[in-house]
Amino acid sequence: MFNWSIYIYGLVAIGLFALMGWMLSLVRDNVTHVDSMWSLFFLLASFTSALFVFDSSTRILMVLSLVSIWAIRLCAYLSWRNWGPHEDHRYVVIRRNNEPHFWLKSSYIIFGLQGVLAWIISLSLYGAIDSNAPINALDYFGFVLFVFGFYWETVADWQLSLFKASPLNKGKVLDKGLWRYSRHPNYFGECCVWWGFYLIALAGSAWWAIISPILMTLLLLKVSGVSLLEKDIVERRPDYVAYIKTTNSFIPGLPKN
Repeated sequence: MFNWSIYIYGLVAIGLFALMGWMLSLVRDNVTHVDSMWSLFFLLASFTSALFVFDSSTRILMVLSLVSIWAIRLCAYLSWRNWGPHEDHRYVVIRRNNEPHFWLKSSYIIFGLQGVLAWIISLSLYGAIDSNAPINALDYFGFVLFVFGFYWETVADWQLSLFKASPLNKGKVLDKGLWRYSRHPNYFGECCVWWGFYLIALAGSAWWAIISPILMTLLLLKVSGVSLLEKDIVERRPDYVAYIKTTNSFIPGLPKN
């Protein structure tokens, strides 16, 4: 049975953290740190739910371990990537389009919105944590899919970081390594991570958590991921036109001739 009270506690934890992030943005006059907060929303929701489930089953320990590894890695990477006083260009555009009083509007269009999305997507994590079903094959399939996705996105991020670190690559397109098989291997890996979490939730009979990986996949493909990045990338990197013709957008595949 779905325990709404425990799930709501996760929303409260996320809400308080989002409020802290918004208050920090007022001091910094910069909202970019919300990117670093994104994965921590899930970490908070997971541990808050586990705290009120009053159990320490193998599935709970596995989910908490996996989400911790994923969240800390992503938070550290995004914090390092975005380090500096300047606001990310995406948020500069959002700020410009929502003046006057962006300082107030950012509380709900930036921090509030991301917090609510994270809460909804955390349904898979909650479904796995609140289950008392015995460990079964689906748990192991979910674990393997998570490990694969985590490895894929971590390596992709690392390869992209090395590429961007060289001044010789400015304006060029990365088409080596995992980026040879997909234009967005990091997002593909992230997608696998969340379908892995869903399989673990499904193993615990939380079939209703299907909205979690579906929503994450839609965000990665149509909202903040592939579609957003490729909206104007051809203008900034002309070679991207040829890259599009030879390389799959999301699911990895051999380059086309």
